[in-house]
Amino acid sequence: MNQTEQHHGTDWRELVAVILLSVTAILTAWAGFQSSKWGGAMSISFSQASSARIEAARSEGVANRRSTIQVGLYTQWLQASANKEQELMDFLAARFPEPLNTSFKAWLATDPLTNPDAPESPFVMPEYQIQELADAAASDARADEKFAEALEYNQRGDNYTLLAVAFAAVLFFAAISGRMKSHRSQWALLGMGLAIFLVAMSLLLFYPKLV
Repeated sequence: MNQTEQHHGTDWRELVAVILLSVTAILTAWAGFQSSKWGGAMSISFSQASSARIEAARSEGVANRRSTIQVGLYTQWLQASANKEQELMDFLAARFPEPLNTSFKAWLATDPLTNPDAPESPFVMPEYQIQELADAAASDARADEKFAEALEYNQRGDNYTLLAVAFAAVLFFAAISGRMKSHRSQWALLGMGLAIFLVAMSLLLFYPKLV
């Protein structure tokens, strides 16, 4: 190879290196930006999951207090029934709060005192539904969903961080290729940088993005 061919070869390598360095520098910044955005989205989802857990605990606490009060009232009614205190039974039954009031009436309709197949208590009737328990279950489900979402966002942020590292490797190989004295070594290092760039670029195209 004569001196003119070597000169032109070096010019082509420098042109490819400059373009690769310029594009990679932009993509490195973009990968870092995406990693930061997904990290922010992860933090928001974790916060929403925590809030949903707190709401679920609050609703469950209210439901437990409501259930405890209603079990106590029903127990008093049973004691009055055992003692044949009809007036007290009527007094308590008239003051049963919901959903005990509805489920108690449905339970009495099954004739529990004489029907062996009747439900054991009003609390196992389908009418006995405490809304706060349903709210707690819904909040728990939302918390699980947000927690899973946060883990997914965390993985996406990690993926972009790895891309930024890969692009940094491209910058390294492209920059160091100009330091080599051997023309073959220059192209070998530049080719390695190009290979990493193509792989990282193909991954970048398919990764989800936040703007």
